[in-house]
Amino acid sequence: MDNLKIGSYIQHLRKSAGMTQKELADKLNISFQAVSKWETGETLPDTGLLPELCKALGTTADKLLNGGNVMPVDRRPMYLADVEKGFEYLEKMGELLGEDSTFCTGMIEGINKKMNIDILGYLKVPNTREVLYAEALIQGILSGRIVDMAEVEAGLQNKRMVETIRDYISRAE
Repeated sequence: MDNLKIGSYIQHLRKSAGMTQKELADKLNISFQAVSKWETGETLPDTGLLPELCKALGTTADKLLNGGNVMPVDRRPMYLADVEKGFEYLEKMGELLGEDSTFCTGMIEGINKKMNIDILGYLKVPNTREVLYAEALIQGILSGRIVDMAEVEAGLQNKRMVETIRDYISRAE
């Protein structure tokens, strides 16, 4: 990621919306200095702020994190059932390849490091398992995949995750 390009794009969108750094910061409940640091490329927005930041600036996270460039889009459908099956396969990897196999430990360590989580621990808890499903669907939406909202509503219990996915789908359209 190019911090300067992202910062310049944030500044462009903010100014186009007629907002000061302080006004944007107030909408996000952060300091104007944080916005300034983004715009100069010193830091990047926290990922937890991306949905609200994108909403305030009228853009998508994908476009924001690519400095305004639209990335190639993968318009294939993505199904919750396939996401669930993928995580089930992930859990069975140790059983299939051996708990101590380089493939299994390397894959799990890589996921844990990249996402800063304990993936297998998260999968053991129903609520965090659903969060992982939602995160996988959101990543798909951000890359252009088509997600059926009716399937999501029928398959996920966590209403907050359902609404978050709905929000990402609406912004992607």
